[in-house]
Amino acid sequence: MEPLFQVKINCICCEQSYQTSRVRPSLKKAIKTDTDFCSYFKSVNPDYYVVRVCPYCGFASTENFAEKMSEKQKAAYFDKLGSQWKHRDYGGERSAAEAMECYKLSLVSAQAIGEKERVIAALLHHIAWLYRYEGKKEQENRFLQFALDAYVRVYETESVPVSHARLMYLIGELNRRLNNFHEAVRWFGRVIHDKNIVDAAMIRASREQWQLLREEMTGRGMELPEEMQQNGA
Repeated sequence: MEPLFQVKINCICCEQSYQTSRVRPSLKKAIKTDTDFCSYFKSVNPDYYVVRVCPYCGFASTENFAEKMSEKQKAAYFDKLGSQWKHRDYGGERSAAEAMECYKLSLVSAQAIGEKERVIAALLHHIAWLYRYEGKKEQENRFLQFALDAYVRVYETESVPVSHARLMYLIGELNRRLNNFHEAVRWFGRVIHDKNIVDAAMIRASREQWQLLREEMTGRGMELPEEMQQNGA
């Protein structure tokens, strides 16, 4: 069985319809997942096919984008990218380089139309993962920092009570990966000690990363922050 199948998309920008590929659900089981939710797959990477790119106007989106665009947003997109777009079809099988192109097109599209901060944060995080798959650490960290800044803005500006624990955990974990150890401790501590948080998986994950941080900081001869000295989480 072919790993990819085609779905029809109606572009919310130019309103043309086009085909894009998806990975069959049966092949979406990850063989490994990193602590910031980056997944690895045996054969085809479903992440390569999350973004759908309109071949006619170049507008690139994911399922998390708003379902409609205003005329003002369309004008903003065409001003930023659409007016220079030359027909290109990403509807078939994608290489790592093409997947990266699709994500970066989606990022520009989202920024041009003022898409929600959480959508932009997720795109930045996925781009960091694509660099991780290729072993490009410097670029990965660059985009992890962009994603971290965006996630903090989401936390500060959006009302997201349902996914607060996951969001706070992610902010802690990206800080840890970027060696902002004291910030990481602060965010993990919030998840662990906030009595309103009942997400057992995120509390457990935060405890594990808290302990890992303690080991990393001790191993580097760093002074432990006060909240780590007071209790072991």
